[in-house]
Amino acid sequence: MSDRCFPVSALIDSGAAVNLVDRGLVEELGIPIFPCVPALRITAIDSQPIGEGYLKHQTELLDFQVGLFHYERLAFYVTSSPGNPVILGFPWLRRHDPHISWWSGELVRWSITCLRGCLRDPVARPCRTSQVQRPLKAAGGHLPSQYMDFHMVFSEERAARLPHHQVWDCAIDLLPNASPPKGRIYPLSLPESKAMEEYIELSLAAGHIRPSTSPAAAGFFFVGKKDGGLRPCIGYRGLNAVTIRYPYPLPLVPAALEQLRGAWVFNKLDLRSAYNLVRIREGDEWKTAFHMTHGHYEYCMMPFGLTNAPAVFQALIKEVFRDLLGRGVIAYIDDILVYSASMEEHVIQVREVLARLQQHHLYVKLEKCEFHRSKVTFLGYVISHQGVEMDTVKVQAVTGWPEPSTVRELQRFLGFANFYRWFIRNYSSVAGPLTSLLRGKPKKLTWTDQARTAFLQLKDRFTTAPILIHPDPELPFVVEVDASCSGIGAVLSQRHGEPRKLHPCAFHSRKLTAAERNYDVGNRELLAIKAALEESRHWLEGARHPFQVPTDHHNLEYLQGAKRLNPRQARWVLFFTWFVFTVTYRPGSKNGKADALSRQFESANDPSKPEPILLATALLAPVRWDLMEEIRRAHADEPPPASCPPDRTFVPQLFRQQRSMCLLARRVRSHGPVAISWRDCWSPFRLPGVHGRTCRWTF
Repeated sequence: MSDRCFPVSALIDSGAAVNLVDRGLVEELGIPIFPCVPALRITAIDSQPIGEGYLKHQTELLDFQVGLFHYERLAFYVTSSPGNPVILGFPWLRRHDPHISWWSGELVRWSITCLRGCLRDPVARPCRTSQVQRPLKAAGGHLPSQYMDFHMVFSEERAARLPHHQVWDCAIDLLPNASPPKGRIYPLSLPESKAMEEYIELSLAAGHIRPSTSPAAAGFFFVGKKDGGLRPCIGYRGLNAVTIRYPYPLPLVPAALEQLRGAWVFNKLDLRSAYNLVRIREGDEWKTAFHMTHGHYEYCMMPFGLTNAPAVFQALIKEVFRDLLGRGVIAYIDDILVYSASMEEHVIQVREVLARLQQHHLYVKLEKCEFHRSKVTFLGYVISHQGVEMDTVKVQAVTGWPEPSTVRELQRFLGFANFYRWFIRNYSSVAGPLTSLLRGKPKKLTWTDQARTAFLQLKDRFTTAPILIHPDPELPFVVEVDASCSGIGAVLSQRHGEPRKLHPCAFHSRKLTAAERNYDVGNRELLAIKAALEESRHWLEGARHPFQVPTDHHNLEYLQGAKRLNPRQARWVLFFTWFVFTVTYRPGSKNGKADALSRQFESANDPSKPEPILLATALLAPVRWDLMEEIRRAHADEPPPASCPPDRTFVPQLFRQQRSMCLLARRVRSHGPVAISWRDCWSPFRLPGVHGRTCRWTF
């Protein structure tokens, strides 16, 4: 066979005494076969013959791959089985002894035998499998036939392999006299421990990591994914703090978009596992070491979270497409746009881009690609043959602002509008119908047609020049953020003109999920920063100037130096290392733009109050105890002394502690220390030798 890879599904059948392949598949792929001497009898479970009743032909040994890293040479008997082209029988199961989760229907891990053989050095083996080529699906369709010979560029399995050393390997140069600190070992739950073992096993098999004796050791932990899975993370904050940061110039997007005049056909490509396609510079692997309770390892390829990862990858992209940039190709980190004036020219250019990617072992995420389009969205712009315009998503936070229904909602909208009044000619006249509704401090909002017209007109002014501007990468950015109990809001701004006032470049807001509403104030504010940087990543990652993030939460100023972070915060902070910015405190009264965006999801009918963890009735339930009856019974063993006054009840020693606890339980209404005196507890009773003693209880 040729060095081609054909994917196909296989049925695992422990009742099959041999491994089988469908005759139609053999004929389609032209797999060489030879006669079986003698023929092998084949019957079903009821002893009835299957098909002709005999297996008369067998394939030669084929290179066969299962999953990402499991390779072997395997022969198959030929039968008629169009529904299951490949059947792996009991001999295959006995040889490899795979661990299978019957609950999820997945192969969880391979046996020790496979670790020593089938999973050894997968990079050096060719990907030649007896598998059928299925249609490759792109966004909105399939991979066009003009590019089918480059189908390996879209291979998820090849993208998971260890890349080769290149001139753009990720170097980790440390500050003078600095060394990576040793991070703490994070405790892992039972599911996390199992996920960790699987991650280490697969990463070792792929060559992504190797055992380490490095003095450095970052912490290893997991964070939850939206689909319920677990994502491994390494706490590289300490390493990044002592790493020399290499700035790199990002392409000037407005200048690059100027070259699109005359283009009619567009292609958008998204690289797969972009940063994992780069090796760590030889000799620097020890600096990436991480540890957990089960061992100490280091990375051979560039992991998530290194501060210079964007710079390294942009250098790679420039090297690969150096002579194509500006001549039909725009490459911005892991996003690639191909543009042409005609379809014939476009196919030639796309093939050249795919050939470069294949040559340098770079891979594309097909499901996010768009082929042969007349209009695409790229880096926040909508691009077509008619020109370039800003993506409406960037202003959706304003254009989708709901019509105010209460006085408070109108006040919030006008508060947002006041920040941009200097850019709106005759602002007082435009906003007059809205401000007139607030005269006399009304308790109910009376909406009018004039007010509706003014509301729509103001929203339109916010999202057009001269207020909204195109970002200029030569100027520093300001990212204003805020979070409320119901949503988050952000404004990407720059200072333009004289005087240097902040003009918005993009708006962003969204409603908090049910889980996010349970975050405390600090975590909601941190979430707002993360969401804002994600939305404007193509402008902020690798920006020429450090940018500012004003927030009304004072504690976030010390985020980068925080010693203790939970796994979610640690993962977000790793994401922040891709940017150069400072968090500054701004009083809430001066943070009105982002605040108004975050509060547009609030409703008077939906206060979004958090549910109590403990019911109040449980906290305040009285403690009932028939103490007098118990004391009278105890007098049989310890009768009252003669000195006991007639208006007091003698309490045996056994019940004194219990009485204190009983009355204390009635008094406690909150957590914390509570002091009570013995006199408070025992005033109706007689306790010889006790005068004013005080006990302190803490719940």
